[in-house]
Amino acid sequence: MPDSKPYLHPEAISRITRLEMRARHIVEGFLSGMHRSPYFGQSIEFLQHREYVQGDDPRHVDWKVWAKQERFYIKQYEEETNLRCLFLVDVSKSMQYQSGALSKYDYGCTAAVSLAYLLLKQQDAVACVPFDDRVRAQLPFKSTRQHLMAVIESLKTLKPTDKTGMFKILKKVAETYPRRGMVVLISDLLTDRDSLMKGLRLLRQRGHDVLILHIMDDEELDFPFQGPTRFEGLESDDLLNCNPRALREGYLKALEKFLEDVRIGCAKNVVDYKLIRTSEPLDAVLATFLSNRLGMHHRN
Repeated sequence: MPDSKPYLHPEAISRITRLEMRARHIVEGFLSGMHRSPYFGQSIEFLQHREYVQGDDPRHVDWKVWAKQERFYIKQYEEETNLRCLFLVDVSKSMQYQSGALSKYDYGCTAAVSLAYLLLKQQDAVACVPFDDRVRAQLPFKSTRQHLMAVIESLKTLKPTDKTGMFKILKKVAETYPRRGMVVLISDLLTDRDSLMKGLRLLRQRGHDVLILHIMDDEELDFPFQGPTRFEGLESDDLLNCNPRALREGYLKALEKFLEDVRIGCAKNVVDYKLIRTSEPLDAVLATFLSNRLGMHHRN
């Protein structure tokens, strides 16, 4: 687990304008507080069969082959030590929302670049796909340190726009990247829940390890508004003038149902899920998240 230490709050992060510098400060900060290298995962590919010889572990016997041929064969696997990690970053208009030092979009981009920095530091391969209702950019897998700048440029040059077309994007990703790896989805998940879960199931069926960093603003989670307020839709032209105190109870109830549905859906599909407030220190969030994955790996 990470040691107790002062973390970089979003106000401090926002003053570091260059994304690569943000990433370096965040990653090197939380790595200094961890006793072991954080674990993301690795894929294991089936390689071939060979005949059983005395001393082999019987757990690796392929019993289906034995049932057909009545001969013992061992399944051999090729372990890939280098991870392939694809970052899917939501750049839709709802990601523009901001009540604190960082918008959801800025926070999400910083999270993606920080994790990419960590993976490239470990010589793993990273790819990046920013999206809204379509793929806005598509960076291939590379493991060079210089690739970080390409990731940053693909995110930095984009302005949040349009709605989120989640299933269409996840389906395209499943078709474009058939080789198993890790997919990190960074989004506020303000999209149709059935489409989201359908897309997540598809990725899991293709063998991908899926992580979701669910980014939300404090005001979205707490609904602190008082007095007459005008609400404007970021992904529609809807306007609502109202007394927010009359809406608060119903809003929070609907929000709780939304978050519960997402958590249950992710658990059913064996998707690693983390809800993150934009007011939380990102290095603390990532340190805890990665420490939990490390703990899960050692328990498996």
